[in-house]
Amino acid sequence: MNTDTVALWVIPTDQPAPVVDRLHRLLDQGERARARAMPDPARRARFVVGRGAVRLLAARPLGLAPAELSWRRGPHGKPEPVHNPTGAQFSWSGSGSLAVLAVAHGRRVGADVEELPAERVAVRVAGRYFPPEEARYVAGGSSARHRSARFAQLWCRREAGVKVYGGRLAQSLPLRLAGRSPLRSEAFKALSPGPCWIRDIRVPGPFRAAVALDGPAPFLVRRRTWTPYLPVDLAPPEAPLEAPLEAPLEPGAADD
Repeated sequence: MNTDTVALWVIPTDQPAPVVDRLHRLLDQGERARARAMPDPARRARFVVGRGAVRLLAARPLGLAPAELSWRRGPHGKPEPVHNPTGAQFSWSGSGSLAVLAVAHGRRVGADVEELPAERVAVRVAGRYFPPEEARYVAGGSSARHRSARFAQLWCRREAGVKVYGGRLAQSLPLRLAGRSPLRSEAFKALSPGPCWIRDIRVPGPFRAAVALDGPAPFLVRRRTWTPYLPVDLAPPEAPLEAPLEAPLEPGAADD
């Protein structure tokens, strides 16, 4: 993988009990404690699957067994592997029944996935925190689903961008991130002096996702879907995403 390509794994986290049990054995003590603290069984199982799959997928480029992988917080709070002989960069996110893991080399990466929120929540949060033109864009959707989708995509862009640098979400809320995907942005200059690129990613179901990569060069995404029944190296990559998937933040564009 070169520095201008990101591998993105899409991870369905609703899995049968035997898969959950197998992945639970890969977790470290901290992850198991977090799982135990979740009172909702469905949420707990999704957490276990997401973290277990991340371990399986991230361990391979590091040359480690999944259970050997350990994480620490970087200088700005971003999780990073303790042992990283290859320099691989990772970012993951989970929402509802879906998780994603982005893997890059030589450039910092951020990824986010979000389930579409209730329309009233989307409009209210956008109106309170987003720049005025983006709040109007969200509120101007042609249906409740469109308004939720517009909000979720803008939110994913913020999360993915701030995760590149390990910043806080609050730092990204007032930023202007509208525009055609892939988007070159210098909005995160408070966190880094250089630009980053942000790309919207199509994922299945009522979700939106985005990947961000630091540096002035655009990037491609090779997307794969993780399955517990297929070895990682046999999961076929989908075609690289070279052209914009859609233009969700331009007038008249489709956003579903």
